[in-house]
Amino acid sequence: MHKIIDLPTPPPLAELAAGRAVALFLDFDGTLVEIADTPEGIHVPDGVPAQLDALHRMLDGRIAIVSGRAIADIQSHLGALDVLMVGSHGAEIGEAAEPEAILSSASHADIAALASEWPRLLIETKPHGIAVHYRQEPEAAPAVLQVMDDMAAREGLAARRGKMVVELGPKSANKGAAVTRLMAAPPFAGALPLFVGDDATDEDGFAAVAATGGFGILVGAPRPTAAHYLLADPEAVHQWLTL
Repeated sequence: MHKIIDLPTPPPLAELAAGRAVALFLDFDGTLVEIADTPEGIHVPDGVPAQLDALHRMLDGRIAIVSGRAIADIQSHLGALDVLMVGSHGAEIGEAAEPEAILSSASHADIAALASEWPRLLIETKPHGIAVHYRQEPEAAPAVLQVMDDMAAREGLAARRGKMVVELGPKSANKGAAVTRLMAAPPFAGALPLFVGDDATDEDGFAAVAATGGFGILVGAPRPTAAHYLLADPEAVHQWLTL
């Protein structure tokens, strides 16, 4: 059961990695970069791509970015990295991907009606689903949640709620399932898994690493969570990632 507790700061990554293999799974928005008003509005701090490349070398490839964004979207912000990318909440893992989601005409009509009633909603179409961001239309939250839940039931998809966003995607894809799959094979197998994330969709990742002897690190304000440790913000994450 998740509950709010005073989570401690995690031990330094260098200490955890001393004398044992560590596998590192990192969320993107809210973890490596600050959340922005729009998905395109994020700023990647200087040095982050180089830091990720260095971690990839030091951890012998046992690092992955696990995000709700599509892999191509992540790469557009980080550039070409050797780091493994897991996109669309696990629907994309490296070069492998589930079939793209095709919504019915009824669902497209529902989205159009929402956008007409709440013009500041941001509708983000993705290869494996669709997301509705209501950060600039907070009053629209009840309507967005109801419409997305109804669409999920009709289309046989999962409705994932995050920070001021609801996203539809494949039921079989979540961050925990992706982590479990990666931990079953080299180079991740047998390592101590650590998952760092900030949002509700990262809870599956926290649970997956805990099931294999690792732990989650929540980024941001304390809340009910399966994570064991807490870091205040992305800047604290960057400092913790120093090896």
